[in-house]
Amino acid sequence: MRCASISRKTNETDINLELNIDGTGKRDINTGIGFFDHMLDLLAAHALFDLKVTCAGDVFVDAHHSVEDVGIALGQAINKALGDRRAISRYATFFLPMDESLANISIDISGRPYLKYDVSFKSDRLGEMDTQLVEEFFRALVMNAQITLHIRLIYGSNDHHKAEAIFKGFGRAIRQAAKTDGRIIGIPSTKGIL
Repeated sequence: MRCASISRKTNETDINLELNIDGTGKRDINTGIGFFDHMLDLLAAHALFDLKVTCAGDVFVDAHHSVEDVGIALGQAINKALGDRRAISRYATFFLPMDESLANISIDISGRPYLKYDVSFKSDRLGEMDTQLVEEFFRALVMNAQITLHIRLIYGSNDHHKAEAIFKGFGRAIRQAAKTDGRIIGIPSTKGIL
């Protein structure tokens, strides 16, 4: 099993996170931000990650520190759990429809962090979470997981559905990219390293 545990404590957040990439989608998530919990729940369910997250953060300020720091911790856990990336599929692209919304997510578990984010929301908030924090979460995750991620919202009108399409699509794409393939010998790169 490819598992990792991350504890991260700062003056702004106190996070404990457990991840099993080869799980069945079991989730226990409490960040103190209801909408964010919902998005992480969707991500883990569609990735088939077993994910346990607790975050005590300074949400009396706003949700920014908690969302970003959970992204950091989840990225670190993904990076650690993937190990040397031996025999992983590495690449994946997934189109996720969520009612009237359609998102396209492409991943390269490359060792080179990069985020291309092409999404717009009409509203400033979803529940108690600023919509701009969706990008901040994925940027923190990408930098710490050491992956390349392209997120494109092709269309949509309901902001809740747009966010769901993105998080579900990411879950499906990383599930495909992180899966192992017995036909791949060693590291899936002509360089011999990721």
